[in-house]
Amino acid sequence: MAEPVRYIISFLLTSLAATAPITAPATASAEVPRVVTDIPPVHALVAQVMGDLGSPALLLAKGASEHDFQLRPSQAQALAEAQLVVWIGPELTPWLDRALRGLTTGTSLALLDAPETETRAFSADGAHMEADHDGHDDHGHDGHDHSGTDPHAWLDPDNARHWLPLVAAELSRLDPANAATYAANAKAADARIAALDTRLAAQLAPYSDRPIVAYHDAYGYFSAHYGLKILGSIALGDATAPGAAKLSALTDALAAGQAACLFPEAQHDPALAEQLASGAGLRLGPALDPVGSTLEPGPAAYAALLTALADGMTTCLGAGSGP
Repeated sequence: MAEPVRYIISFLLTSLAATAPITAPATASAEVPRVVTDIPPVHALVAQVMGDLGSPALLLAKGASEHDFQLRPSQAQALAEAQLVVWIGPELTPWLDRALRGLTTGTSLALLDAPETETRAFSADGAHMEADHDGHDDHGHDGHDHSGTDPHAWLDPDNARHWLPLVAAELSRLDPANAATYAANAKAADARIAALDTRLAAQLAPYSDRPIVAYHDAYGYFSAHYGLKILGSIALGDATAPGAAKLSALTDALAAGQAACLFPEAQHDPALAEQLASGAGLRLGPALDPVGSTLEPGPAAYAALLTALADGMTTCLGAGSGP
């Protein structure tokens, strides 16, 4: 950004009239904390813990991307006024990390750094079926770095269940009068996710021996949890795309990889995936949406996200491996 985030937020707060929160929450009693979340699945988890007491604000509403994100004035104000920000961490949204460093009030809960959160590294070198790195310099972009820790940890429902009481504890610290309600809501949400997990495990179990190719390396947590096999990914990062010069080599690699299905991804042009699937003789699956950008935000969005991933995969895998 051209100027320090602290100056920009200060300017916005002093020069703009009061604006509505990012995603307008339901009216709540004054003591309920003002909470901001980063992405739809985190928003859904926090919303379940808050229940009828109030609603968290959401930065990345429906259709928004976590990459190259620019805070609107109302979003900068909501962050400045938030008592609690619940987010994945700088590994996913470095732009939010910069914004938070410019604030002097409120607290934040970075879920990826929470004790006992199960994390994993991105796939080892060679697991990606990257066509061409030339001309795709990531420096200066806000797309998360696809090295080190994979930030897509919400795709493991065990992590989601682990985070619920942590969110309840933070809310209870800020709002002790409603601590029992937050704890009860977290327990109920845990039961719902456990039931969802059992159903999805049974749904996906028949396809553990059918490797798939994804658009980018975002599904390691999901595949590890449900015993799926990801042969590789088209692009190294979800904010980049492979170059066209070596698409024929990529097609050969896919054809030799014994993959059953290739999946495009929401917010990315499907033309490349369609071309590769056709050239490699792979069945093309529906577009996957690992962040829930196409879903309606709300408490039900977390279950909808995992269900959509499982349904999309089994739709293709269950249809056979032919084109």
